Amino acid sequence: MIDHRPGKQITPPPLRQRRDPAPSRLKYRLDRMWLTPLYRRVFRIGLPAFVLAMVAGLWLADEDRRARLNDGVAQVVTQIQSREEFQVRQMTIEGASPVVDRALRAMLPVDLPASSFDIDLAALRLQVLQLDAVETIDLRIKPGGILSAVVKERTPAVLWRHARGIDMLDAGGHRVATVTSRDVRPDLPLITGEGADLDTAEALALMDAAGPILPRVRGLVRRGERRWDLVLDHGQRILLPEEGAVIALEAAIALHRSEDMLGRDIATVDLRDPERPVLRLGIDARNTIRTARGQPLLGPDGNVLPDDKTTEG
Repeated sequence: MIDHRPGKQITPPPLRQRRDPAPSRLKYRLDRMWLTPLYRRVFRIGLPAFVLAMVAGLWLADEDRRARLNDGVAQVVTQIQSREEFQVRQMTIEGASPVVDRALRAMLPVDLPASSFDIDLAALRLQVLQLDAVETIDLRIKPGGILSAVVKERTPAVLWRHARGIDMLDAGGHRVATVTSRDVRPDLPLITGEGADLDTAEALALMDAAGPILPRVRGLVRRGERRWDLVLDHGQRILLPEEGAVIALEAAIALHRSEDMLGRDIATVDLRDPERPVLRLGIDARNTIRTARGQPLLGPDGNVLPDDKTTEG
């Protein structure tokens, strides 16, 4: 109410200060920081994670608490792994010989029944594949607690005689087993010489090509790790070239079937140069020719006999 009396000075009412709508400097900076994705991740994820990690670290700093935690986790794991549905009670093996069967069962890391968690199938498979006789193996745990092993063994294809003994090899040259003598597997062809195991495929191809004279074949000899000699009975040999050995052998067999070449007294058929095959006669044939020429006879070793000796027969 305004006083209108004379002599009184009129004082106007104080003006109300209007509020500034602009944010403060601090709030502005905080808002700008919150718009940065990195800061949002730090406050929403990093800070809570740090707090939890710090609390967990402080709790685990006590050795007794850590021991109780480890024991509790181990008990839970043991209880889960010991459940009936995880137990393996028997092992079945298919496609294995008795020797491989026994070796595979001996490689099992635990005695059955046991938990499937205690059987590392990948490690067991690698261990079984180290057996020379095993080509592939399929290991799996079937319902009902059965450990199934399906084995494919290598098929022996040749016998390889070397300085350390006689080994059975498959068609790829991989060792299958060791035998004491050739009589153990007389049905398998015999190869010998250093490096013969590295080219079993060509050796088997030569054996197939030698079909008409196969009963007379005694084996194949690897020469200089480069080529083969086919050894027949009665000491006869067919020297094959480095390249095209199968074709050269087929040509020699064709000549034998038409001319009975290998039925004659021939010691060696040299086909190392397919364009110039060479025949080396046996001692009896050579002595027959030398007798006709009036020359001294040769002994079994190929040397000339003294004048007072003659060859038998």
